Amino acid sequence: MKAAVVTRFGGPEVIELVDLPTPRPGPGQVLIKVLAIMVHRLDHYIRQGDIPTTMTLPHVLGTAAVGEIAELGPGAVNHTVGDRVIAMPGYPTNPAEWAIRPATAAPSYALLGLDASGTYAQYIVLPETWVIADTSGLPPEQAATLPLMLLAAIRAVQTVGEIKLGDKVLIHAGASGTGSMSIQVAKALGAMVATTVRSAAAASVARQVGADKVIDTGEEDFAEAIQQWTRGEGVDVAIDCLGGPGFERTIDAVRPFGIVVAMGFMAGSEVSFDIRRFFNAQKQIRGTLMADIEDLRTWMHRVRAGHIRPVVDTVLPLSEAAQAHQLVAANRAKGGVVLLPWCH
Repeated sequence: MKAAVVTRFGGPEVIELVDLPTPRPGPGQVLIKVLAIMVHRLDHYIRQGDIPTTMTLPHVLGTAAVGEIAELGPGAVNHTVGDRVIAMPGYPTNPAEWAIRPATAAPSYALLGLDASGTYAQYIVLPETWVIADTSGLPPEQAATLPLMLLAAIRAVQTVGEIKLGDKVLIHAGASGTGSMSIQVAKALGAMVATTVRSAAAASVARQVGADKVIDTGEEDFAEAIQQWTRGEGVDVAIDCLGGPGFERTIDAVRPFGIVVAMGFMAGSEVSFDIRRFFNAQKQIRGTLMADIEDLRTWMHRVRAGHIRPVVDTVLPLSEAAQAHQLVAANRAKGGVVLLPWCH
């Protein structure tokens, strides 16, 4: 089978397309023919060597994929060959920990593409327990955005951010894959959403997915714009995938007793702020990773109903994985970047 691997850490040029043996499913496992792969910023960080890992090189990248069942291992009984499925981006490798929730709290939790072989391949093997039916009704290139981005958005917006009907929310990078998905999750929960962008094209994407207020950070200070939008109250919750020097202004945009959900570091992994502006107003900063497999099942009906509409910017063959990483690294994609492993 064809797979995209890294043999060393570095820029997009370190990604190579190689031939690897097709894996075989063991007991309780399924072999998935991968139809589409989501390229995430996390893949970029892993390729660069920015995230500590024990993986050995060469290594197959990729955390998110959708496909169809190609073969069942002994004891796999909940699927049939040909079923369309979604693979969870990570799971505990120790079956004794499979009931732990959130699954990311399990000591043996492993993320595909980081702690285990990833999804940039024509076939992957997973325990059947960590595969769900793809009932989205979407073509593979759109469904591929769901495993990672929808899971991240559900956890950040609904579970950790506790966003509910009537809340006012700030979501950064509204035209990014995670940002556009988070906007849609917040809107589905009945919130009013403001978002930040850096171009007219990005603003158009943010409005298309339902943002009520779009702030171009090249033209205005987003914290001041939020104060005007909320009549000086601040938002109830801010979803911050940026980090970096602007994190302090995100805190400023949140009302007293409000919540800042930290879910990324697109603008930098180090932040600083005046602690007095944080504790005097009794604000909260919460970290987040991904929702659980049950959450994804629960939200699939919203996908089918059209409440969640994946935004895909670019679709490329697996052989162009390096180009896909260039788009993601440069923040040029307005929505998801997807690889198709069977196209040339």
